Amino acid sequence: MAPRKRVLVPPNPEDLGKVGRPKKRPGEPKTTHKMSDRERARRSVQMKLKNAKKKQVKQDVKTARNRRKVRDLTSAAKNIENALNGNKTRVVDAADLDVLPPAVTDLIDDTPVIFKPNEGPQEDFLSASEQDVLYGGAAGGGKSFALLADPLRYCHNSNHRGLLLRRTLDELTELIDKSKQLYPKAFPGATFRESKSTWVFPSGATMWFTYLDRDKDVTRFQGQAFNWIGIDEITQYPNSYVWDYLRSRLRSTDPELQTNLTMRCTANPGGVGGWWVKKMYIDAHEPNKAFGAKDLETGRTFVWPDNHPKAGQPLFYRKFIPARLTDNPFLMADGQYEAMLRSLPDVERRRLLEGDWDVAEGAAFPEFSRVRHVVEHFELPTNWPRIRAADYGYSSPSCVLWGAIDWDNNIWIYRELYVKHLTAEQLADKILECEELDPLPHYTVLDSSCWNKTGFGPSIAETMMRAGVRWTQSDRNRLQGKMELHRRLADDPHSNEPRMRIFSSCKHIIAQLSGIPLSKTNSEDVDTRAEDHAYDALRYMVMTRTSGYTSIHKQLQGIKDQAFQPYDATFGY
Repeated sequence: MAPRKRVLVPPNPEDLGKVGRPKKRPGEPKTTHKMSDRERARRSVQMKLKNAKKKQVKQDVKTARNRRKVRDLTSAAKNIENALNGNKTRVVDAADLDVLPPAVTDLIDDTPVIFKPNEGPQEDFLSASEQDVLYGGAAGGGKSFALLADPLRYCHNSNHRGLLLRRTLDELTELIDKSKQLYPKAFPGATFRESKSTWVFPSGATMWFTYLDRDKDVTRFQGQAFNWIGIDEITQYPNSYVWDYLRSRLRSTDPELQTNLTMRCTANPGGVGGWWVKKMYIDAHEPNKAFGAKDLETGRTFVWPDNHPKAGQPLFYRKFIPARLTDNPFLMADGQYEAMLRSLPDVERRRLLEGDWDVAEGAAFPEFSRVRHVVEHFELPTNWPRIRAADYGYSSPSCVLWGAIDWDNNIWIYRELYVKHLTAEQLADKILECEELDPLPHYTVLDSSCWNKTGFGPSIAETMMRAGVRWTQSDRNRLQGKMELHRRLADDPHSNEPRMRIFSSCKHIIAQLSGIPLSKTNSEDVDTRAEDHAYDALRYMVMTRTSGYTSIHKQLQGIKDQAFQPYDATFGY
């Protein structure tokens, strides 16, 4: 049977340039309305083209996957060959072995293993891709050894520059001793130069081990560049200044290292800096999940600006990886270390055995309780006298606290201003703005050092008073001020209620009262290296109540006496 031939009839000139079905002629039945041959042909071509594009996209994805597989396989094979031949020593990780045949894995399994991470948190820490990672929690989780092993992955690269810090020289010596057990085995030919406290690897890569006791000494790293920076026991630093500054030293011009800029730290709960580490890593997000790095003071995520190709995306990511003693099978084997940790006092046991970040080591105010001392905001009576107290700083934060005194002489802290880099005049403007709708404060107190003069110009206190914010000098007696705070936090024997309450919006004073540690040299005072600006402002406030300012007491008593005067003293009404 001969194939049926079709003859295309030239289209109506009126329909040229039109797509879709032709219009139905007037009076023509709807059922006879059909697609034209021209439209059918056009749609057939479009469908074939669409299917061809889909097939091409699938082929491109498959080709890209194969190219990536070949690249990974080539790189892994080269790394394994160099490691086995000793031509270019480098760390072999699981990612290299995963893409190679089982025969290679069997060959590697027959070679001595210098270091293999424990399954669980230690393995997660060494495989983390986030730029900034904290590995912390209970003692015995293998934190220090993992921190030593992490930078070895880059030591085959001659441009690798690593920096590992501890707070004191004695603590650093322990890390150096552990590195001497690991580094020469992982990289034969690696030498430790005692004079510079630096490891030099055969490739030319370096790892500098040093200590940093004082925050201001961090500027000695100015002008230097590192692609890997680590701090062991970062909670030994009282604030985030060192860690933030070191972030500015994280850079490299090497293409491989540019995509692997790394900051790693380890910590146990507590310590003088436990409050800011907890706020930066633990409180910011749930464990074991990456999150955009946030500003420690404002809580806002660091993002790329609007005019940047990555606008709105986080600048870099952080992660907290918790660890416990149970994650280390070597220390758990005989149970001796676990028994020692279980024998510690309650606070140390919860902190070191359980990795509990909600308990502070040597807390200065153990009686402070968020349940009893922190209340939600409510409208304060306008006839409660108001107090204002402040601790001034420019590079360090300034803290201003506002309190109200009720009829039973209890203090209610209802507002907090915590700012940095403000001059005395700028801070005064902020204070006036905050107090715009407040009753006039009955008295105000400022750190008495703000009246000090080093020349002929006005002091900080004078500058603020010229701007319209009046102050009186504070009582700086540290021990008596701490005792007064203990008295205020304790329950009143008559009412069984605390003598001081704090609104939940005052986050800095709450954090400092709950976490500020005792001084290691004076058990009657707090550790002045810790963040204590809100604490100092509160101490000035409560000390004003006991340092000779009797006018407020007289005024309170006068208000109470005048509140109700009976017409007939006999009957009392």
